[in-house]
Amino acid sequence: MPELPEVESVRRGIQAWAQGARVDRVRILDPRILGTTSNRLIAPEAPARLTAELTGRELASVERRGKFMWLPLRHCSDDTASGSAGGDAVAEPSPARALSVHLGMSGQFRVHESTDPMHRHTRAILGLERAGRERLELRFVDQRIFGHLGVDDLVDSHGASVPRSVSHIALDPLDPLYDPERTARRIQAKRTGMKSALLDQTVISGIGNIYADEALFAARVHPLAPTQTTRISRIRTVLAKAEAVMRDSLAQGGTSFDALYVHVNGESGYFERSLQVYGRGGLPCNRCETPIVRERFMNRSSHFCPVCQRKP
Repeated sequence: MPELPEVESVRRGIQAWAQGARVDRVRILDPRILGTTSNRLIAPEAPARLTAELTGRELASVERRGKFMWLPLRHCSDDTASGSAGGDAVAEPSPARALSVHLGMSGQFRVHESTDPMHRHTRAILGLERAGRERLELRFVDQRIFGHLGVDDLVDSHGASVPRSVSHIALDPLDPLYDPERTARRIQAKRTGMKSALLDQTVISGIGNIYADEALFAARVHPLAPTQTTRISRIRTVLAKAEAVMRDSLAQGGTSFDALYVHVNGESGYFERSLQVYGRGGLPCNRCETPIVRERFMNRSSHFCPVCQRKP
């Protein structure tokens, strides 16, 4: 599943092409992407309702918190897209609604010209029009259909306007309002293992299986280390390593193991080459040459070095 660096890479790509553009047409090719993994009952009128909500709106910006992304929507006049000198766009000072996006396991946003061949897993298409640029299409591609598109109200959460469905999500380490000391104290107050705490998106967002394993290895902390008995200094180190490894990954475009995660232009990220433990089960640790252990953890895999990260 795309984690913070991958979603941020996609956000930046969409922003470069779509910010300020007007949605002039919408095609929902597969209504299933309008549901969620916990609610697959799609009302028959849902595609038409989403189309009406988006058509004619301006994509004011592209925002992200953790693994969640959204595009605030503005009302705009036709002059916004045509770029005519006859008048200014009439826009809301503060958007009240947004197109909310979750990439799920394999969701992708791809920027295309309308004449480009259609990927067989394309689920939705947003036609974009912007002054001074050719007309483009923002295509949502999702092989496994765990991703989600929808329009949601914006509400205040942690000092920012976010979709209501995201309001319970904690700040992530790249957010300017993120407080690592407060987060460390919240983690220590929990009664769970360190990796479980890192994966709790209501405590700290954006960290998934890949970067939890990498951060814990960098900090020399075992995934099962009890949060309540781990020194606060070690928890601070884990959080600092998590931020550092995600910034390093972001600089390399994220981690692409296969074609299920690519940037908006179809290119892959290259952080896989820098991974120290994740996906390296049975291979020698780069520190001590002990084979990396891969164990089942919360219906997924956990990777660690049994020597560098001693089990408590």
